[in-house]
Amino acid sequence: MKNSPIIALDFATLEEVEQFLDLFDEPLFVKVGMELYLQNGPETLKMIKDRGHDIFLDLKLHDIPNTVKGALKGLGKYNVDLINVHAAGGVKMMEAGLEGLRSTNPEAKLIAVTQLTSTTEEQMRNEQNIQTTVEDSVVHFAKMTQQAGLDGVVCSPLESNLIKEHIGKAFLKVTPGIRLESDKTHDQQRVTTPEDAKSFGSTHIVVGRSITQHQNPVSRYHEILQRWEG
Repeated sequence: MKNSPIIALDFATLEEVEQFLDLFDEPLFVKVGMELYLQNGPETLKMIKDRGHDIFLDLKLHDIPNTVKGALKGLGKYNVDLINVHAAGGVKMMEAGLEGLRSTNPEAKLIAVTQLTSTTEEQMRNEQNIQTTVEDSVVHFAKMTQQAGLDGVVCSPLESNLIKEHIGKAFLKVTPGIRLESDKTHDQQRVTTPEDAKSFGSTHIVVGRSITQHQNPVSRYHEILQRWEG
């Protein structure tokens, strides 16, 4: 699995995806989310894989254990490299999901969402009724994820170092909410730059609109890649 920045393909159609990928002459690591996958189905994954790219399938599965197990068993057949569930589904659900995925795709990594980077502490307290800090909630979910045997978590870059301290450096910390200084934050709340994310302990970064909506996506991608690697 590549360590390059993961580009979020936040498009609605396969045509848009193909036009975007045609701009690049190198293998990429891309994220397929619900908007793209649910409107276009497994053909999305096949097309991207045929082009030689790694895939993070970002569906955030959250259901009863048996349902998640069956879903991941089926999705594993599409040769995805990284996929996720919601840690809030619980340890048994994550264990069942991992079993399902490993049965068809032993090499794929399974990670769990802790708290979305769009969630503020006020929202977490008032809407989820979790009466603690965001940091404590994220670490708690990360420990559950480790207990279930998963490979890592999705978290904000701002919590990566905490997870590294509590769980270890090898545990994957896949972090959305990456922006450059000139970018708008849009609906993200807990954001940072590529180099800060690396210094905080992120193992992978996810970048969407900063690249896909830029007037020169290839140039912007290489700027972010350089800052991430540097």
